[in-house]
Amino acid sequence: MEQANQLTLKFRCPPGLENLLPHPIPAVRGLPDWFKTMPQQVFNPTTGVNDMTIKKCPPVIDAMTCGYLMPLVTDLEVRDGEFRWDFAPGFISDFSRSPIGFHDSSQVTGSPFFREDQFVIKFNCFWNIEAPPGYSLLFTHPFNRVDLPFTTLTGLVDCDRFHRTSVNFPAHWHDVNFNGVLPKGTPVAQFVPVKREIWTERFEVLSGDAVGDMTKTRFDIGQESGVYRHQFRSPKR
Repeated sequence: MEQANQLTLKFRCPPGLENLLPHPIPAVRGLPDWFKTMPQQVFNPTTGVNDMTIKKCPPVIDAMTCGYLMPLVTDLEVRDGEFRWDFAPGFISDFSRSPIGFHDSSQVTGSPFFREDQFVIKFNCFWNIEAPPGYSLLFTHPFNRVDLPFTTLTGLVDCDRFHRTSVNFPAHWHDVNFNGVLPKGTPVAQFVPVKREIWTERFEVLSGDAVGDMTKTRFDIGQESGVYRHQFRSPKR
């Protein structure tokens, strides 16, 4: 990528924590083990031929490797619905010393996240993130990570303007039977820079060459693999 096209996210943490906190990482470096070890091809008993798995699907790969991942700052032990951790560094002001916090369930009343007898957890972030002018950050659950026992809520923050404090990540702990340790470094959120622009919509009926182009493209995709990857995919890094 040309230098002129490169943009920078700035991450700042409170003094004294610079050697304690795991850094947010490019999502391409945080692919889960199940994705790394899954096969690229499997036998499809429905069609009787080998098919590519999602490991060879460019849109899936591009989604899971875009943006950054925010890691859990310490091991989080969960036993019978109780959370325990060992992370209490001394640092400035009344800044939180806890890797997680909680929201009362009343704050999600009427939503699918509501459980009358269950708090909404909040993963505390220790990094202030500054985006370039004109860019917001879309914070969401790590893409395709249904294996995690929680679901991070999605939010869009104008981090080019809001960067004097951190953004925390509320999450629904959906696996009530989880007992074990969520290890330090587990991604608790994925975030992608989004340029703020004004969009409108237009609806049309395919006609002329566009009909032929669609027919040919669909035929090519059915005849060989890698058509999207070789003809249409744009480099992301």
